[in-house]
Amino acid sequence: MMADNPQLPAAEAPAATDHSGYNAGMLFLLSCISLVAAAMVFSLRATILEDLGLTFALDAGQVGAAVGAAFLGFALSVFLGSALCDALGMRALLGLAAVFHIAGVLVVIGTSALAGVAPAYYILWAGMFIVGLAHGLVEAVINPLIATLYADDKTHKLNVLHAWWPGGLIIGGLLGFALAKLGLNWQVRFGVVILPSVVYGIMVAATRFPPTERAAHRVSAGEMWSQALKPLFVIWFLMMFLTAASELGPGQWVDATLTKTVGFKGILLLVYVSGLMFVLRHFAGPLAHRLSPVGLMWVSSVLAGVGLLLLSVAKSPVPAMVAATVWGAGVCYMWPTMLGVTSERFPKGGALLMGLMGTAGNLSIYFVLPWMGRIYDDYTQRALGAGVQLQQLIEDVGKKVPGAAEQLEAARTTGAPYAFRYVAAVCIVLIVVFGAIWLYDKAKGGYRAEKIGGDADA
Repeated sequence: MMADNPQLPAAEAPAATDHSGYNAGMLFLLSCISLVAAAMVFSLRATILEDLGLTFALDAGQVGAAVGAAFLGFALSVFLGSALCDALGMRALLGLAAVFHIAGVLVVIGTSALAGVAPAYYILWAGMFIVGLAHGLVEAVINPLIATLYADDKTHKLNVLHAWWPGGLIIGGLLGFALAKLGLNWQVRFGVVILPSVVYGIMVAATRFPPTERAAHRVSAGEMWSQALKPLFVIWFLMMFLTAASELGPGQWVDATLTKTVGFKGILLLVYVSGLMFVLRHFAGPLAHRLSPVGLMWVSSVLAGVGLLLLSVAKSPVPAMVAATVWGAGVCYMWPTMLGVTSERFPKGGALLMGLMGTAGNLSIYFVLPWMGRIYDDYTQRALGAGVQLQQLIEDVGKKVPGAAEQLEAARTTGAPYAFRYVAAVCIVLIVVFGAIWLYDKAKGGYRAEKIGGDADA
């Protein structure tokens, strides 16, 4: 198996499941690069939210809704891609993801040029939606691919793969920060996502992919779909809405909001948290074995909730770093561990169930992003008072009306923390539910990963 280290993986010996004839190391590398491209979209997009609002005279709720279209696209394509993964093949889907990544970014950065076709909001929405389709297809392929290659160590290997999500956030965040310092416009900063997209697209064309674990064991499509009706999966599916909300919603708004309250660029806070996550995800295996994956999710939920509350009250760099550390440690394992448990407990569900989890996570963010934006706008308006309308002030800033920018900045600084405080409340539900499942597992003799062809699924 591949060594667990923070370097992009090199070629390796075949995994425990026999996949001779397929280059497992190349497939893992390709999966990492495609995930890096998706993550760069996320962090670079976080650096341009305010630019989008000012360039196109949109308030935070409208920006959140336009950006949220990416998560709607993700939810749609990860579901359809996962359901059709075996029929169409992983290679075709990942190649299409590269095309969508490039096309979506071109639409977003060409919004001004396309303004004669439709209002800017709808063009941005469409571009973000296409980018989301790309991300969904990436996840529809790479998660069942890694679960297939490493059938005996799914939770750990999915965490190692998803270490390259924060890895990509770091790359994108630092690039966005550096390019902004150089005075380059938001179109150039966002456009750099095209480079890794071209790279992984070329790699897809030169790489062979194995059948998924479900297809290799000849589990019927009907049996695969039946797994989605199991009560424990339904609970797990619903919890994915909340785990995603506590991680990705705050992560997307961190630059536009916390920059105003903590004394330095919020994107650097996201880069720091991403570095923390990158390291910690390589240690998921030992923690999951000690606590069980469900126990790991319980601890993660506690830390995430506390971290979000601390972020909402941080007013200077040191408290912000402490809060970000707690939040980052909390959300670090959530996404890959939710996928790992799904694949370990419901292996007959194959790519479909993992895709359903991705769909849940991204539908959540589709609603959470504009919700956070509306909270941000509401508390900003409260800070402005009844005499000044937020939308008019945003337009005045765009027109460079004297004093408008300073007035908006002061009100935004007051309103920024509240969105994080509201999201923290969802962690209470996670703590209760994961705690109950953890105790149930203990009563039944402990957490158990299922094997296709072995004992009945949980």
